[in-house]
Amino acid sequence: MGTEHSKNERRSSMFFLRKGQKLPAWEDALLSGKEPKSLLKRGLCYVSLSLIMKGMTSVPDFLWGLPEVQKLNLSRNRLVMIPPSLGKLDRLAVLNLCGNCLKCLPKEIGLLRHLKVLFVNMNCLTEVPAELSLCRKLEVLSLSHNRLSQLPPSFMDLTSLRKLNLSNNRFVQIPLCVFALRSLDFLHLGSNRLENIAESVQYLINLQIFIVENNNIRTLPRSLCFITTLELLNIDYNSIQTLPDDLYLLHRLPKIAWNPMDKGLHLSHNPLSRPLPEIVEGGLDVLFNYLKEKKEHS
Repeated sequence: MGTEHSKNERRSSMFFLRKGQKLPAWEDALLSGKEPKSLLKRGLCYVSLSLIMKGMTSVPDFLWGLPEVQKLNLSRNRLVMIPPSLGKLDRLAVLNLCGNCLKCLPKEIGLLRHLKVLFVNMNCLTEVPAELSLCRKLEVLSLSHNRLSQLPPSFMDLTSLRKLNLSNNRFVQIPLCVFALRSLDFLHLGSNRLENIAESVQYLINLQIFIVENNNIRTLPRSLCFITTLELLNIDYNSIQTLPDDLYLLHRLPKIAWNPMDKGLHLSHNPLSRPLPEIVEGGLDVLFNYLKEKKEHS
């Protein structure tokens, strides 16, 4: 009985492979007559499948017959679309689509109710489906290096999201829905077209790392100084001339930082008005004391 079931499963799998007239070279190399399930790796916590750098231009049909997959890596291929069948993989917890040629995501991504980590960086996205907000367990989302200028308002429902990377896109302002994501501890908006930071940033009460380097920001809002959880604030390469007097309230910033990976206050390559450049050279304590005294005498 078991043998017969295995034969039927193999026939079913091979049926999918023979739907086209010619099997793509990458798919032929992957399977070579074997069952698709043989590609799965079963770890202690996850059943995973990695198809990284296989030269794929489309997702193989056999994938949709593997609903047990929990971690799927399709990164660094040449995929131009993900079909609606993605919704069949409803056990997915980690999905990596980085480094493809995707212009959009299927709305069926909203069926992945167990999804916790999603990488869609380095693609060609111009929009993100509102249905992604149905993935309420999502904790990590990278949409960097795309062509995004806005996010759907429904993103405010992603209340479990802790890390959000929107760098290297086309945002002129921080989407309002981002300020509703109170669980965020990491927010990267570097290399966009931001002209300001809204006062609503103060609602991100758990933010520890905030990166807005390489934008067109001229001033920092006073409300930013009330996010006392900040350990890294990167405002390098902007057009900032003055600093808010209350900046000294960010007591968890350990130093003026120069290495991009270091925690602290990054503010190099800004046209700071005098005497700020000289004061900054003295270090963070000197800067904070100056701002505090300035406020007391104002």
